[in-house]
Amino acid sequence: MTAITSGPPTTPGSRRALIVRGGWEGHQPVKITDLFLPFLDDNGFAVETADTLDVYTDAELLAATDLVVQCWSMGEISEEQCAGLTAAVHAGTGFAGWHGGIVDSFRGDVNYQLLTGGQFLMHPPGFSDHRVRVVPERADHPIVTGLADFDVHTERYWTATDPLIDVLATIGFEADETRSRPVTMPAVWTRTRATGRVFVSTIGHKPDDFDVPEVRTLTERGLLWASR
Repeated sequence: MTAITSGPPTTPGSRRALIVRGGWEGHQPVKITDLFLPFLDDNGFAVETADTLDVYTDAELLAATDLVVQCWSMGEISEEQCAGLTAAVHAGTGFAGWHGGIVDSFRGDVNYQLLTGGQFLMHPPGFSDHRVRVVPERADHPIVTGLADFDVHTERYWTATDPLIDVLATIGFEADETRSRPVTMPAVWTRTRATGRVFVSTIGHKPDDFDVPEVRTLTERGLLWASR
């Protein structure tokens, strides 16, 4: 295991965050997760990073971790690794991530998909301008409160999702030769598993996606919401 600690807790009550990053390099797991290191530090987290999924088998480490931020696209997770992560979340460790780093991580593992509440299936070629719409009934949720609908220029993820997720924002797909009618697709959601919280955003293919103030805000809020 390779783990790098950014520094000791700033106060005795500081929380611990573990960033697990790797997999397909096209999603720039190191560069993009590095964007959030100052934010986590400013919010009292002692941050460690890991470039191996074996950290999910370290029960003692996960029990002492308040938030796992995962950016690991594609690849495979072992039964032991998935079981360790799931057990930690059930016991209260938060789990959060964005885009392929959380919903296109381990396509062959149903238990992982049950943990996150969704699975990437496809996206139309290239990047497109499209609107992200806050679900009106959830506009008072702390992750999206005060945010209006906003526009992005990035990939649009088509996902298969669990009916028990709490959808906070959506995107749209127009009818075309493969879709007989327009579709509203979850883009940002949360879920709870026992005493743990999970935050997922499908936005974040490239670093400049987070230059959109609303994307940055809801992602940062999602990390804090998910944390123990």
